[in-house]
Amino acid sequence: MSSGDNILKILVVGSVAYDAVETPAGKRESQLGGAATYFSVAASYFTEVGMIGVVGDDFDPADIAMLESHDIDISGLIKADGKTFRWTGEYMEDINTAVTLDTQLNVFGSFEPELSDAHANAPYLFLANIDPNLQLKVLDAMANRPKMVANDTMNLWIDIAKPALSELISKVDALLINEEEAKQLTGEDHLPDAASAITGMGPSSTVIKRGEYGATLFGENFSFAAPAYPLERVVDPTGAGDSFAGGFMGYLASVDKVDQESLRTAAIVGSTMASFAVEDFGLDRTKNLTHSDIAERFEAFVDLTRFNPLT
Repeated sequence: MSSGDNILKILVVGSVAYDAVETPAGKRESQLGGAATYFSVAASYFTEVGMIGVVGDDFDPADIAMLESHDIDISGLIKADGKTFRWTGEYMEDINTAVTLDTQLNVFGSFEPELSDAHANAPYLFLANIDPNLQLKVLDAMANRPKMVANDTMNLWIDIAKPALSELISKVDALLINEEEAKQLTGEDHLPDAASAITGMGPSSTVIKRGEYGATLFGENFSFAAPAYPLERVVDPTGAGDSFAGGFMGYLASVDKVDQESLRTAAIVGSTMASFAVEDFGLDRTKNLTHSDIAERFEAFVDLTRFNPLT
């Protein structure tokens, strides 16, 4: 598979999938998904991104064309004999929480990431939600320590691979995790206590994703709450967290700074991209955005948080 000509700013390693999803808004079969896919498309609006993943021989050439149309380097997207990873889930009772009905790892079950020289020299690295042992392998394979490494995880890995996950977390700069997982990981019921415990594990920044309540960023000696955009209708939340991560990391790579102000802005950019992701099924909204769409929504987020203090 072809690669882009640009020097990579961000490398993402994670799943590429076909999802069958049912929400109160409707039902879709075999829509393009996967953490690396959502991340890459969101990040592509801000910087040069490359993805490493695996797909089967059932992968639609039209989906390859869509990724290439976003100038995503897919030279690390390997095609293997068999079927692409498939996930089936529904959001019926609680729009924030997916109920997994079926998971078929298929070719993803034997996935072993391989990095080219360009991949290994990317200055920003996002380790999407996969086995922490694989995440560690990728981090170890980088030619130099990236300027920023962030990772995501899930309750499964906290349950079955906590030692490897803890080792990984000790080596990253930022952990992106949802509220329930943060509490499960740390054993803390109070969100600031959970964030403090994660900081004690190693990361200088923690983003705790809170679904319809937005996201809270805990940094070194500061915290910042990014609101959720007040949408009238949420269609499909499947890719929201990974789209947030793509916007968050994409912005940081574009400005090439990781300080308090850039992290705060990145959290709003992440929330902006997540708000688009949930407006339609799969990538149907996110893949067709314009830069003016993103700028207008970002300004709407700024307006949500703007106030004049009383004197």
